[in-house]
Amino acid sequence: MGFTQLYPSFSSVSMQRTFILNDLFVAENFRKKGVAEALLSRAKEFTISNNSKGLTLETAIDNPAQKLYERMGWKKDTAVFHYTWESLI
Repeated sequence: MGFTQLYPSFSSVSMQRTFILNDLFVAENFRKKGVAEALLSRAKEFTISNNSKGLTLETAIDNPAQKLYERMGWKKDTAVFHYTWESLI
């Protein structure tokens, strides 16, 4: 039906582990059936059970899943810019 992938990271400011939710995928025929919400809920439970600070994710500006994230308590970060550098290789 779908999957999510979490990568461990570490916040040196708070001295706590944190996780990056890098992938959230739901097969098209299972969308709008609660699968994404269940995956996000399980990711939160996993984070709590590992005594972690929290989860972060990034998404496209036009991704309709933003409504789900916000409904589930995720907060859009408007205080910082996100920069990316990519190798030309």
